[in-house]
Amino acid sequence: MKAEDNELLKEFSSEQVEQLNKIINKYKGKPGGLIPVLEEAQVALEYLPISVQKKIATGLNLPLSRVYGVVTFYSFFTMTPRGKHTVRVCLGTACYVRGGKAIYETLEKEFGVTEGETTPDRMFTLETVRCLGACGLGPVVVVDEDVHGRVKPSKVRELLSQYK
Repeated sequence: MKAEDNELLKEFSSEQVEQLNKIINKYKGKPGGLIPVLEEAQVALEYLPISVQKKIATGLNLPLSRVYGVVTFYSFFTMTPRGKHTVRVCLGTACYVRGGKAIYETLEKEFGVTEGETTPDRMFTLETVRCLGACGLGPVVVVDEDVHGRVKPSKVRELLSQYK
């Protein structure tokens, strides 16, 4: 393990850092290697903080600004830890007028986080969307790939208990 890996060891295990080094070495010097490195690194590490982006930039001999630009451009990449489950609340017009905002506020209180944040136990990440295409079921909450329609604030805790 290299000396510059010490910063990474504050957030990641030595196995994860070693895996990152292998990913970088696999694509070093190959044109178009940045996105595959970022994809594989995110799968291995779950997120791409600045410390990881610096390591990738150095390893691929690229400016950090280029790595950061790609990470922030594509919505697939995340710079913060994600939860085991992603909870999306629809705030499109149909869901909003049927109580979507109340559902969102209930989830904020339940999780103790706001839009785009992850609970401290990394169980849930809370997001909002503008439309899920299930307007007739509003208000709609999607947990991972599961669509829950006609959700009531009083039933939010019960709904989440399925995902612990």
